[in-house]
Amino acid sequence: MTDDLTRPGWPDLIERIRARTPARVLVDRAGAAYRTVTQLELRQAHAAARDAVRTEFNLERDLGSEFVRQWKLFEVSTWANSKDEYLLRPDLGRRLNDNARQLLSGLPAQTDLQIVIGDGLSVTAVATQVPQILPLIFNEASGKQAHDRGWTLGQPFVVRHCRVGVINDIGELLNPKVIVLLIGERPGLATAESLSAYMAFRPRPGDNDADRNLVSNIHARGVSGNAAATRIVKLAEQMMEVKLSGVKLKEKLISQ
Repeated sequence: MTDDLTRPGWPDLIERIRARTPARVLVDRAGAAYRTVTQLELRQAHAAARDAVRTEFNLERDLGSEFVRQWKLFEVSTWANSKDEYLLRPDLGRRLNDNARQLLSGLPAQTDLQIVIGDGLSVTAVATQVPQILPLIFNEASGKQAHDRGWTLGQPFVVRHCRVGVINDIGELLNPKVIVLLIGERPGLATAESLSAYMAFRPRPGDNDADRNLVSNIHARGVSGNAAATRIVKLAEQMMEVKLSGVKLKEKLISQ
């Protein structure tokens, strides 16, 4: 019997399958082991993931001086004082420190939409995706197509050593209707550039993941920046209409 791998067209089928996913499927082997090129790719991906997690966020370097000036971005921090402490004590990354609370108290409160940028578990994702998606969200929320919404938009800012739960402190301080936290996802061997958007309606201390919604896998081979921005704004609109978020709210997905 002829082996399927020798049939005409099989290599083309493999390439078409591989083109649809960043996962390493149907890779070649040398005996029981991966071939050298696959081993090197895995080591490279692992190194990129470690760098994404371990690198300390730098506002000017990672987002660019011009972008920072254009959006008037500034940085605050949680109670985690270092990347090691942040990784070992997730609870500290969920609370704003005193200096952060003081700085944020000077921002406009009770806006409709407040966007926050958090370094999370991938500085690489933040540096790669935020300069693209932040303007897209603002344009979607306040552009001509959204003229009838009349939303007020808060001043975006960055939270260093950030965990998702910090949304609760920000909600208590600024009292926006909806908070969008753009935060670096935990990197894997497929990509270290994946961003998440966690969203909540009027979050408060004591809220948990069940009270939030999520648009995840925002990267070049996942959810595109344009698609993510549209979903985020539409979901925020739903939240404001029904005055809730989380498991009680089913996202109305837009047909493509």
